[in-house]
Amino acid sequence: MTIVATGPSASATTPAADKGVGPLLRAWRERRRVSQLELALRADSSARHISFIETGRSRPSEEMVLRLAEHLEVPVRERNSLLLAAGYAPHYPETPLDDPALDALRGGLERLIQGYEPYPALVVDATYTVVAANRGIAMLLDGVADKLYSPAPNAMRLTLHPEGMAPRIRNLREWRGHLLEQMERQIALQRSEQLRALYEEVKAYPVPEDAADDEPTEPVAYFALPLRIEHDGRILSFVSSISTFNTPMDVTVAELAIETFLPADPATAKYLNTFTG
Repeated sequence: MTIVATGPSASATTPAADKGVGPLLRAWRERRRVSQLELALRADSSARHISFIETGRSRPSEEMVLRLAEHLEVPVRERNSLLLAAGYAPHYPETPLDDPALDALRGGLERLIQGYEPYPALVVDATYTVVAANRGIAMLLDGVADKLYSPAPNAMRLTLHPEGMAPRIRNLREWRGHLLEQMERQIALQRSEQLRALYEEVKAYPVPEDAADDEPTEPVAYFALPLRIEHDGRILSFVSSISTFNTPMDVTVAELAIETFLPADPATAKYLNTFTG
């Protein structure tokens, strides 16, 4: 199964430019728990100049805005917001994923996740909308309600919704806690109202009272927290990893993440090879 977005990448809500660049930079500095002096040393500036920028007494150059944003590890989308607030044009484009300019990217992602088969792999955007997936993911989604695929499939809804994968996850409370913590970390990095709304939605999904975290029938020395899910009468175990692009120069590309699921035990690996063989 392959799903490719046909419109622009999912937008995250950014700070209002009318707040001015100073307060926005100060908010990012405080969020990163960096002092004015430390930031000045990193950016080859002075604490006095940083203070003047934050209070609006000095207007930073475009280069300085980008330099401060880099040292504060501000997400690419938010860097554009800082530039707008300072009176400059956005520096990073936001190219729709179906734009011909991203043909090479899309083709590479498709080959990557298809090459990972029979193991599951998918690509999501900043709000966990699935933009591509391989056939291994289709197995995990067995029995998911059709309504969860519309208007666009969302990885968090597909996993935690009572009509999604949740009833078949044998360590639901543990895996749910992991996903919610992951979203909390993303919210801390991004000022996204859309992501916050998704978090509140999935957090409110009911968890069955009997959704105890079942222990494996045979002890397994897991090397990371596994997703333990039932499929066709068997319990399969996976550990996941997430990859992003190094030094992205486009908002859409910056917000893509590739999640791959690796069999966490020999029985799962054997079953996957047999199931798809």
